Amino acid sequence: MTTVFISGSRKISRLNKEIKDRLKNLIIQEFEVVVGDANGADKAVQQFLLDESYPHVTVFCSGNACRNNLGNWKVSKIEVDPKLRGRAFYTKKDKEMAEIADYGFVLWDGKSPGSYSNIMELLKRNKKALVYYLPEKSFLTVSRLDDANGLLRKCDTVSQGEIRKKIKLPSLVKEIECMAQGALSF
Repeated sequence: MTTVFISGSRKISRLNKEIKDRLKNLIIQEFEVVVGDANGADKAVQQFLLDESYPHVTVFCSGNACRNNLGNWKVSKIEVDPKLRGRAFYTKKDKEMAEIADYGFVLWDGKSPGSYSNIMELLKRNKKALVYYLPEKSFLTVSRLDDANGLLRKCDTVSQGEIRKKIKLPSLVKEIECMAQGALSF
């Protein structure tokens, strides 16, 4: 069964018709969905899947408790150091979802470092992401580093700088480039 990692910005708490239509396509095809437990996009997607009575969902949580599991779906608890705070506490969970997914579906506000990091984690594993870019209300496919760079350039310069710093973007880019070169070696 195809697995889709759905993630998004915490500031996105409502799903428009276009996003719901894409989610309905996942349901029709009976894709397995892995989603986080955060407020915002994760919770909005969970609510939609619950409203649709969709059973093929696993909610990933960091630590001992899920913040949101609206459908009482299967849970995957990812062990993390309880001393960690903020983004560091949730990164391991996101990497795990990127690892097991075949594709990503990212709802991005153009500012969230975590959502952009998820796109990069998918690329690192040679996986594509369909990104709903909220500022333009458009869908973009990210399948190469050039696509991700183009997406980042759409953001204002302050957001670009914060994202680069918070997710250590230069080292992520190097990792992806090295993996791509390694895949081409004979």
